[in-house]
Formats: sequence, C-alpha cells, structure tokens
Amino acid sequence: MNTELLEALNILEKEKDISKGTLLDAIENSLLNACKNHFGKADNVKVIMDRETCDYRLFAEKTVVEDAEDKLEQISLEEAQEIDGSYTLGDIVQIPIESKSFGRIATQNAKNLILQKIREEERKVVYDQYFEKEKDIVTGIVQRYVGRNVSINLGKADAMLTENEQVKGEVFEPTERVKLYVVEVKNTTKGPKILVSRTHPELVKRLFESEVTEVKDGIVEIKSIAREAGSRTKIAVWSNDPDVDPVGACVGMNGARVNAIVKELRGEKIDIINWSDNPAILIENALSPAKVISVMADPDEKAASVIVPDYQLSLAIGKEGQNARLAARLTGYKIDIKSETQAIESGELPENYMELGEGVYEEEMYDEDYEGEYEEEYTEESYSDSESEAEAKRSEDDTADDDYDGGEIVFHEVEDFEV
Repeated sequence: MNTELLEALNILEKEKDISKGTLLDAIENSLLNACKNHFGKADNVKVIMDRETCDYRLFAEKTVVEDAEDKLEQISLEEAQEIDGSYTLGDIVQIPIESKSFGRIATQNAKNLILQKIREEERKVVYDQYFEKEKDIVTGIVQRYVGRNVSINLGKADAMLTENEQVKGEVFEPTERVKLYVVEVKNTTKGPKILVSRTHPELVKRLFESEVTEVKDGIVEIKSIAREAGSRTKIAVWSNDPDVDPVGACVGMNGARVNAIVKELRGEKIDIINWSDNPAILIENALSPAKVISVMADPDEKAASVIVPDYQLSLAIGKEGQNARLAARLTGYKIDIKSETQAIESGELPENYMELGEGVYEEEMYDEDYEGEYEEEYTEESYSDSESEAEAKRSEDDTADDDYDGGEIVFHEVEDFEV
C-alpha cells in the first residue's frame, strides 16, 4: 500500500473538496505525460492503479519480433524469452517502467500537470458551490475599497460589489458583515467571477424569505415588489391560507420581522400591502398611505385613473413622485392621479360633488405639516384597529360596495363611477 500517497489524497479531498478519483486520474495522466516526455511517445504505455491502496504499475506493451527495429514498441524474441521462455513471435510483453528513471524535466512536467489539475478542480468546486447560490443571498465580509468598488470575501471566493450595485450613500467598513444578492456567477480561467448587488429588488424578497417563516414555507407569497434602493420599497403579499394575515405575518410581533429587514437595509422604508386580483383594489392599496376616492382601471391598456381628496394629492404622489412611481411599478399600470377639484373640472365627478359631502375625508385626519415623507408604525395592534374601523365605516355607509372586501376606503355611488 502506498501509504504516503493515500494520506496526501485524503487530505486534499477533505480540505479542497476534490474527489480522490479525480486526483488519481490526474496522477495517471501525469505518468503517461512523463513517459511521453522521456521516451518521445507513450502510445503503448499503460498505467494500472489500485483505487483503494494507491499502488500503481507502469509498463510498456511491446510486440515480440525476430529483430526489434523500434525499441520503444518492439522486443526481440531472444530478449522476450529471457524474461519468459513461453513467449513466441507476435506476443505482447509487458515491460515494467520505473518512474525513478524519468529525467528531471519529465518529472517536473508531471508534477506541474498534477498541480494544474488540482487548481482546475478547486476552481470548479468553488464555481459549482456559488452557482447554486445564484439568485439567492449570501453573507460576506467587507475587505477593502478598490476604487469605488468594494471587495467582499464570501468564504472560498471573493466578490466585487460595483459602484452601480451599491446603494447611494452606503459606506462600508473593513471586516463589516453585509448581506448581498448574487446576480450572476461566471466561470473564468482565474476562477469564478461573482457579481453581487445591494440594490436589486430580489434582495428584499430573499430577506423576507429568510426572516418570515410563512413566506419561506409558501403560505404567504410576495406577488410583486418595487424598490428604490436606499429610500423605499413596496411589496404586495398574498396568503394561500385564509387564516393567515399576509401583512401581519410579514410585519411580525411589534414589527420585529420587518424591522430586522429595515435594519439590514440601513433604514430603508418598507410598505407592505395586500395583493388583489382586482386591479382597482390593488392600485388603491399600492397608493397607501394616501386615501383614494375612486379608481378606474383599464386592464387592456394597463392604465388607471385615480381620484383622491384635494388634501391627499401630495401624499398620493409622494416626495418627488416616489409613491406614485413605486405604485405604478408594483401594479404594472400607468397611473394618472387627479384631485377632486381636477376631476370635477374634467367632468369625471359631478359639479355638485363637493356640496354633497359624501366620500370626502375629514381634513383633520390629515397632518398639515406633512412634507412628503411617511413612515408607518408596523404593529399588530395598528393593523387590527384599522381593520375594525374600516369594518365599522362600511357597515354605517349604505352606499358602500358590498363586493369590496379589502382596504380601508369606502367607495360611494358617483355618476359614471367604475371600479
């Protein structure tokens, strides 16, 4: 038994995760290559290696002829019979080759061949490991800045967080741990090239999957997501179990789950809304926290017209149009937002609508000091209270749409009103 070789192969297999069989194949090829370098060719050279004990035999097969002209592939009958008297013309004789007889150059080439195979297999193992994590999140350790890019250590490989994939304003410190979304893994001659991102919308989705058990198990689905990295994200969720509140599950007790994700995203605000197959209800929810009077959606044109109270217009649009922009991305609809006054002027609401006083929200409910920023306190109590208030309001208003089953807004009968 070749104890030293066996022990070396076991160590390589354990440390570099390279199979022993692959390494033995590399040794066989290196021996054949050494013979070729030493003798000039190795077509008739054979290697027999025991995979269990690592013992090997190296020999050349030579044909018995009367007078050998090619010493590498032929052997004279006289020489063959000296080895074994039973050999006759045309027989094949196996002549052992001692690896110690190889020259220095042949030996060095064999060694380099083995090392090259080990490096190739090591790169392949690392590539396969991280290729499985493509479209998933990984945790890395910040190493250093390379220009405006950040070098991240992922364990067995390094990744580069480019400037385009960084959240504007984020600053990383060496040895800091960060979570990243693996966009793509490429196999190169220098090893796997891993492209990671901190701005990708799927990063938020994967964080919810890791933080919220219901999402990981498939009970709660994240139907759509829209993100402006570093500022705000809107996600629409749906529950496959009628007994599970999808928004409450994502928020967690006292906001513990969503707050953990917000912390990882360094304060990025997250709006969680209920998904609906009804585009009008979905658009209404997507424009939250703004209150909506009516939504007229055209599924064919993927366009919607939304009317909001005058004092809610700036809230619906959001700071620099962010709220409306994210709602449009989340729903896939082009959303046109108008105030009550604008709707009356365009004829979408009757001229005496303001005098009716129906469907108009109390202005005291609106914070006049609002400057376009909004951050909701995510707690279980706040959700239950808002649901009970909405239920009470629906029961008191006889003109509410009986088929409407999700949201806080009460729709009132208005001429030419469609949902």
